[in-house]
Amino acid sequence: MVRHFLTLGALNPGEARGIVARAMALKRAHDLSHRPLVGRTLAMIFAKSSTRTRVSFEVGMAKLGGHALMLTTAQTQLGREEAVADTAKVLSRMCDAIMIRNDSQADQEELARHSRVPVINGLSERHHPCQLLADMQTWFETSGDPAGKVAAWIGDGNNVCASWIEASRLFGFDLRIAAPAEYRPSAEELALGEGAARLVDTPAAAVDGADVVVTDCWTSMGRESEQAQRIRILAPYQVDAALMRRAAPKALFMHCLPAHRGEEVTAEVIDGPHSVVWDEAENRLWAQMALLEFLLL
Repeated sequence: MVRHFLTLGALNPGEARGIVARAMALKRAHDLSHRPLVGRTLAMIFAKSSTRTRVSFEVGMAKLGGHALMLTTAQTQLGREEAVADTAKVLSRMCDAIMIRNDSQADQEELARHSRVPVINGLSERHHPCQLLADMQTWFETSGDPAGKVAAWIGDGNNVCASWIEASRLFGFDLRIAAPAEYRPSAEELALGEGAARLVDTPAAAVDGADVVVTDCWTSMGRESEQAQRIRILAPYQVDAALMRRAAPKALFMHCLPAHRGEEVTAEVIDGPHSVVWDEAENRLWAQMALLEFLLL
């Protein structure tokens, strides 16, 4: 049966932990002779710009012996309103997997319904599951098993936050979310944590004693018209040195990047001793490689 990866919840806890463990093993080995995907092709559909997602999948396929094909909506029939189902039927007859980065979770689900091969969510407006595999790998590598620990999400309750909620259930940690009323995750999204994630009133309440503090940019792609309003509403949710001092002494600071220093996080924090953002970025490569093995082998 074809397995798709549209949300982190597509995995059970054992599978999620297994992919993270495999990612760490691939990183340790750096084995250039390990090429299990020779002759395999990944179609990468981009309706949104990308740095880490594109590079990690393209390099990951190359390291595993396969090939990644870059497709943008501006250069394909999808940009001329070809039906998503038709694109799925064509690509899945030629390629071994499809990664898509776009604005529509619904379109990703439609693509998966009509695809013969695995479809991977490289980001949608609702979820960013690949990022969370890298984040969990970083947590394991830096501080050990997240089970029983506490993470604090500060700021916009966006697609990355939704995937953190799913991760809290799969990896057994508590997630405290501090977000203004206008940008809180929905009750449906909170339910994905099955009680492991909860809203708190203030950033301080979220961060107190936390093992990980995580945030994201306040204005996601496609919401640029809301930027002034978002900066005004989210200003009290900036992660600065004073807020980090409320966390556990060896707390990690995470951010999926790109970051806006002086908005959601200060330069002192993102470039400081608590920050593991560059490890997160690198781990997108190893986590993606482990995911590709899981789906294709």
